[in-house]
Amino acid sequence: MNARAAVEAYVAVGSNIDPRRNILAAVEMLTRQMPLTGVSTFWRTEAIGPGGLPDGQADYLNGVLRAEASCDARRMKYNVLREIECRLGRQRTAERFAPRTIDLDLVLFGLEIIDEPDLRIPGPDIERPFVAAGLLELDGGLVLPHTRQPLSCLWPGGPVAPGMTADVELTRQLKELCRK
Repeated sequence: MNARAAVEAYVAVGSNIDPRRNILAAVEMLTRQMPLTGVSTFWRTEAIGPGGLPDGQADYLNGVLRAEASCDARRMKYNVLREIECRLGRQRTAERFAPRTIDLDLVLFGLEIIDEPDLRIPGPDIERPFVAAGLLELDGGLVLPHTRQPLSCLWPGGPVAPGMTADVELTRQLKELCRK
């Protein structure tokens, strides 16, 4: 099998069931699969349910990782990210807003644009404030492949929204883990 040139990929990470433990475990597992070259600030955000209203679940911790992927986007999503979710007890249900042990979403994969029923790149959550904040922190000049516009144009005042609180300690732990 020929080696594929590494592609810069961005992964949105979130959890609201034992989030510190699950995020640390997911990042550790991911570092065994590919080099992580960036960790954004991780943000505590209120869980939002259907209709965009708070639904009483535990708060989420969310952030973004930058990785050097040597596989294709489909393999990364299903053979790497979904496998890690499975190992950490993630159970996918029809309820889109259900609590989760870990959520690993491939939001960007180089300059690729993929629009298939089970794989969309850029990921549909790319404009959510905590995802945009993480992406801009990791690459302030990031240009979205599908619009060819800088992500910063969508957020002229910055994407940090009311209720987003930085988790400085978790961010420090994750950055240290990726340096090993």
